[in-house]
Amino acid sequence: MGRALSEIGWRRALRYAWLEIALLVERALLFPPARAVWLRLLGASIGTDSLLMDVRFTNADRTGLAGLRVGASCYLGRGVRLDLAERVTLADHVTLGDEVLILTHTNVGYANHPLQDVFPPSQAPVVIERGAYLGARALVLPGVTIGSEAFVAAGAIVTRDVAPGDIVRGQPADVVGTVAARRGQSSS
Repeated sequence: MGRALSEIGWRRALRYAWLEIALLVERALLFPPARAVWLRLLGASIGTDSLLMDVRFTNADRTGLAGLRVGASCYLGRGVRLDLAERVTLADHVTLGDEVLILTHTNVGYANHPLQDVFPPSQAPVVIERGAYLGARALVLPGVTIGSEAFVAAGAIVTRDVAPGDIVRGQPADVVGTVAARRGQSSS
């Protein structure tokens, strides 16, 4: 603990401890609407009719819960993990399937880690635009924007931006079609 404390300082350590206790309270709340109210009190922006089933937060001591923006009518499934080292923004009608992981930072370890010179710490916000869908266990890396009404298949690893209306899958995620084309197929 001594090394970690020397790198982050007492202020951030105390902020971390306070937020961990506050998030324990959030986890104890049984009903998603009660969780949303509690998270709003902690500084998160959560739109009306959004359900956060069983979301976990990491690095909340960096942005605080103010780093979380969830639009109206969103659904965040069980086991979703949000890294709040940077801002995470979900526009209206975004759906995150169970166990989706959104990362906003990379850090290989302590300042003296042998890979720090090759992979220095970095962080970047993640934005998921209106009506996008991320299937179960999708992984989104730092700095990615997922366009409106994009469809990310279950288990996909999203390493770069996804254009609005694109359908992506795979590891790393690659475009396999468009929502517009599928709409056209279903009307034929």
